[in-house]
Amino acid sequence: MTAQATPAASPGTTGEQPGVRLARSRRNAELSLLAVAMVLVAAYGGMVEANVLDKVTGDFWIPAVALSAVFLGLHVVIRYLAPFADPALLPAVALLNGIGVGFLRRLDLADAPAAERADLAIFAGTGGRQLAWTLVSVMLAAGLLVLMRDHRAVSRYAYTLGLAGIVLVMIPAVLPNRFSEINGAKLWIRVGSFSIQPGEFAKLALLVFFAYYLVRKREVLSLASRRFLGIDFPRGRDLGPVVVVWLISLMVLVFEKDLGTSLLYFGMFVVTLYIATERVSWLLIGLLLFFGGAYLAYFLGSTVGGPFANFYLRAEIWLDPFADPLNDGYQLVQGLLALGTGGLFGAGPGGGAPDVLPEVQNDFIFAGIGEEIGLFGLSALLVVYLLIVQRGLRAALTVRDSFGKLLAGGLAFTLGLQVFVIVGGISGLIPLTGQTTPFLSAGGSSLMANWLLVGVLLRISDAGRRPVSGGSAARPGSAGPPEQLHGAPTEVIRP
Repeated sequence: MTAQATPAASPGTTGEQPGVRLARSRRNAELSLLAVAMVLVAAYGGMVEANVLDKVTGDFWIPAVALSAVFLGLHVVIRYLAPFADPALLPAVALLNGIGVGFLRRLDLADAPAAERADLAIFAGTGGRQLAWTLVSVMLAAGLLVLMRDHRAVSRYAYTLGLAGIVLVMIPAVLPNRFSEINGAKLWIRVGSFSIQPGEFAKLALLVFFAYYLVRKREVLSLASRRFLGIDFPRGRDLGPVVVVWLISLMVLVFEKDLGTSLLYFGMFVVTLYIATERVSWLLIGLLLFFGGAYLAYFLGSTVGGPFANFYLRAEIWLDPFADPLNDGYQLVQGLLALGTGGLFGAGPGGGAPDVLPEVQNDFIFAGIGEEIGLFGLSALLVVYLLIVQRGLRAALTVRDSFGKLLAGGLAFTLGLQVFVIVGGISGLIPLTGQTTPFLSAGGSSLMANWLLVGVLLRISDAGRRPVSGGSAARPGSAGPPEQLHGAPTEVIRP
């Protein structure tokens, strides 16, 4: 007897839905990219030891394995709770975070006595603390995915978060200098050996409020009163919110003495406003207000001093850093020399002298890394940042509700603006600021806030990429169909 041929199993007969296959393929791609990123981090650590210790110890791989375990845990959470999330976000951020930990450990090895370098513990020094902060930060991102099953739920607390954001911004300004000032900028809360930068968390809270407010006011803010040079400008009565945020940003500049934070808060509001209304006039008005305020602060700092004196000094250093290269301009000059010394290919990981740079573990980490990996290496890092921003903007385009669009777009732009502000300051494009380089610089506040930012982007990208069935997206924890777009010009529809 001859057995009948059995037909090949099809997706319909196996019971596996196309959405399940799509989710699995994306998560498998994420896992593969994550493995590549960790291999690069391990190779970086090995080259650091080869140059600093003149040998590669048998433990060079341990930091990379520890990081791999942490990121793998988050990957598992994403696989089950956000299966349709963008597969490139986690590997890109993990690569930056891993390079940051590796470079900070490189600084620890250089600072340790020569006889003790080979035996330096993994969790010792700044690099060890950064590794511990990475664990905490990734756990926070995972917890956010567990608690926030639908990104729209956070809009219920928009006004509370907006108030909390303003309070967090202003706390360092009202504290005495000994509790809040570092390197001339009042951005911290310091109690003994413990310090936190509340502004890093304030930007997330304020972005939620901006997105919620602009979703409801977009029609009013889109109205034009007159046309000038082919651009429709808004009515005068609608300028109120922009002026209020501009005044708050000026207060940050005056009382906290930091141009970068002021630019970050004002810039993320204006760009979110532009995304909501699609009117170029808001960008022009925002640029005029910001540069006008910066010039006013510079002018007042040169005449009356006072709270504007710090900004005036930074602007003067920016205009001519070599006027006083051994005192006021020392940090910027050394950063420029480090970038120049690195050339195209750099001195190799562990082969430079980044310990000469003041605050190389914080503000100037990009210059310190640049000395060792060169222009090509820095360009690669910037491309990774660009990829994260592009994926965030893509999440904003694909998600189907207006609040999610504005929130994802604002988060992606804020990350890109922060990178621009710090890299622009180091390269002499703009005055120096007190901002940290996301995922690279030492510090728990910045790392936790930016991993929370990534967690929100993962949740929104999962909602945007989830297959649509019956006219509505089936989202975990969603109580009903997605919010309508209220006149948005486009909508992505997947078959």
